[in-house]
Amino acid sequence: MTQREQEILQLLRQNPLIPQQQLADQLGISRSAAAGHIMKLMQKGHILGKGYILAETRYVVLLGGANMDIRGSTPASLRFGDSNPGQVSCSPGGVARNIAENLARLGADCRLLSAVGDDLYGRSLLDSTQRAGVDVRPVLVLPDAATSTYLSIHGPDGDMSIAINDMQVLNRLDAARLAPQRELVRHAGLIVADANLSAEALAWLFAEAEQQPVFVDTVSAFKAERIRPWLGRIHTIKPNRIEAATLSGLPLEQPADAAAVADWFHQQGVQQVILSLASDGVFYSNAASQGWSPAPQVDIVNATGAGDALMAGLAWGWLQQLPLPDAVHLAQACAALTLSCAATNNPTLSLAAIQQLCPTLSYPEPS
Repeated sequence: MTQREQEILQLLRQNPLIPQQQLADQLGISRSAAAGHIMKLMQKGHILGKGYILAETRYVVLLGGANMDIRGSTPASLRFGDSNPGQVSCSPGGVARNIAENLARLGADCRLLSAVGDDLYGRSLLDSTQRAGVDVRPVLVLPDAATSTYLSIHGPDGDMSIAINDMQVLNRLDAARLAPQRELVRHAGLIVADANLSAEALAWLFAEAEQQPVFVDTVSAFKAERIRPWLGRIHTIKPNRIEAATLSGLPLEQPADAAAVADWFHQQGVQQVILSLASDGVFYSNAASQGWSPAPQVDIVNATGAGDALMAGLAWGWLQQLPLPDAVHLAQACAALTLSCAATNNPTLSLAAIQQLCPTLSYPEPS
């Protein structure tokens, strides 16, 4: 599905009776061009007939961080305690928001549940996320709060050396403010949450998501502790080396350690475990399969956001009922495309781009 087709579907979900000329005006295209896109969406089965009746799809609710990423990079070795010449850039970020954008670019119906301030960063985040095809109406906009920011410093290898996050606004996303979204959560086909959520928000989520599968991104070793009480309710977890070792209390220094760590998570009740181990690749495990998938060869431009793209690929693979090894390969392709892009999220991410990167992958169209 093209980005324009995703934008049209998003507008039709918000207003199924929108006149075609109004649709064209909102997109800044001609009416004939809008009609052509609608015809293609009908041919693909996303629109079932006149009145813009949309095909039933399982939507994904994503709960967690939405922030502005401020990235500093230098081509030379970092000198701490000194000013380093380099480049500074800003781009939309936040774990849950990034996963939502990537999933939408793959063709999934995504609803973001987060909190931002009523400020320049917040308005920019909502606008760019909506343009990527994500429904941002559930996002809480607070006039007396500042939008979250994430400041990262990168050395010449493109990897993050240190980062600071200011995500205090997310603490305002408490049970009382989440309550109006109860039905949205209860009817989701899949829920993806990140550990930026407060303990209160996580407790609310798992109380409401009685039947829905929940995927969790652990975010960091510090924040991973927040999901410890809920391990038995998590369908899929994607920790990195430090996060997995912190939660399990087991060593994860060598590839040979991965199976024991995955088994520990299964013993806690987690159904699928994805250990993201950087250059060692990914170790995956569920009841049907367990194994390694090597890291794709890619020239790293920016490592920020790659883990979020990996989670988006895993979620999309689950929605399409792919076997776990195939879902992991697709997810790694999403991460590779993100690693090769200067922005936190690669705007060219799509099923077509993944197919070009990995011609041996096969998967169905979104349904």
